[in-house]
Amino acid sequence: MTETYLAQPDLGFIAQIRGLGGDTLKKCYQCATCSVACPISPENSPFPRKEMIAASWGLKDRLIKNGDIWLCHNCGDCTDLCPRGAAPGDVLAAIRAAAITEYAQPKALAKAVNDPKKLPWLLGIPAIWFAILAYITMAQSDVMTKIFNVFGIAWSHAHEGVIAQANFFSTWFVDLTFVPLAGAVVIIFLLSLRRFITDIHENAVMEGKTDKKNIDYKSLVQALVKTVPTILKHEKFNECETNKERATPHMMVLFSFIGLFIVTGIFFFVLYVFQTPGPYSQLNPVKWLGNIAGVALVIGSGLMIKSRLDNKDQVSTYKDWYILGIVFALGVTGMLTQMARLAHLEWTSYILYYLHLIAIFNLFAFLPFSKMAHLVYRTTAMAYAEYSNRK
Repeated sequence: MTETYLAQPDLGFIAQIRGLGGDTLKKCYQCATCSVACPISPENSPFPRKEMIAASWGLKDRLIKNGDIWLCHNCGDCTDLCPRGAAPGDVLAAIRAAAITEYAQPKALAKAVNDPKKLPWLLGIPAIWFAILAYITMAQSDVMTKIFNVFGIAWSHAHEGVIAQANFFSTWFVDLTFVPLAGAVVIIFLLSLRRFITDIHENAVMEGKTDKKNIDYKSLVQALVKTVPTILKHEKFNECETNKERATPHMMVLFSFIGLFIVTGIFFFVLYVFQTPGPYSQLNPVKWLGNIAGVALVIGSGLMIKSRLDNKDQVSTYKDWYILGIVFALGVTGMLTQMARLAHLEWTSYILYYLHLIAIFNLFAFLPFSKMAHLVYRTTAMAYAEYSNRK
């Protein structure tokens, strides 16, 4: 017997969805064209028609807990073929934004990240923090050297006679800022994912999208391993037709982040284990990887910005421009910092590095609260779909 469901419409949620870019929601008249048109929608309980119905009724619990909103890649096929211009892809994007805010803790910070009025605070706080660290590094170097000597640790990680960012921002300060920050982000995601997985499983059981009554986490991890190649090759993006060209810049940005993560990890290891500080030679193969990844990040994010500017039909809200701006700024400031250093423009390089650190802080500190969180939630939802034998 089908489980009884008591509909509890949430008018505030409808307003939230419309404010996040789903303002065409009420144009839907439930013809199901979107579900038929979607090339990546499963045959078993396909999307996005059921999500459009739930959204128009304000059924927040049915949507936030629905893993299908993450399987959507907003390729635009459904929007192009919608006879009423309801833009289902944009509506699902708005629902995903609401879901990120719902799962992230603390919620106040999640709301701040999606509020343009709070942008000066998001940029200003790290700007002040890094300004203080720069002052201590440059004006209190002798004091810090004495303090570190007590513990038998070298304060400076810079070569003599060369321009090095460590002379402006101590490597110790940078790492003592970002390593704990990365740990906090991981903890926030783990706590969020625990609830997220429980919710999407509960929804899948209720809607008959799986025959698995309980979650087997070992099998879920195995499904995740099977899903990773699909993500790396962007197979779902390539199945789309309307915005198929989005696959290339998305892949460039994804692989650039993977490359930069590898480079950062290697140089972190080299610095603290082998006690070999930078800057490193441009002939270093790891440096090649970093440069290639940096260029790919700038080009990929630039193409994504151009795509949104050119596509007048796609709804682009503050949450989209915020993350695109931060990613593009991250790539540009990183490349220009190195170019200024090689050109012996010391203070230009230092100022650009200062801006680079602010961009890094905004990207990673607010990762669980921004649109970038879809990397974690979509990956998990795709792994769950694989685990639940969704077809």
